[in-house]
Amino acid sequence: MERSPIKDTEIKFLLKEALTDKINDREVYMKGIDASYRYEGYNVYKTEDLKK
Repeated sequence: MERSPIKDTEIKFLLKEALTDKINDREVYMKGIDASYRYEGYNVYKTEDLKK
């Protein structure tokens, strides 16, 4: 991120590799929620433990 204003090819590569076309995949969506909560420091619950 720090170098992206100078040379954006690295960040573009990382972002492209992280993207998915599985936009209707519930598991991918829920993993994204889990990752977001982990980033914020919330580790009490996982979406896989929730009932569908």
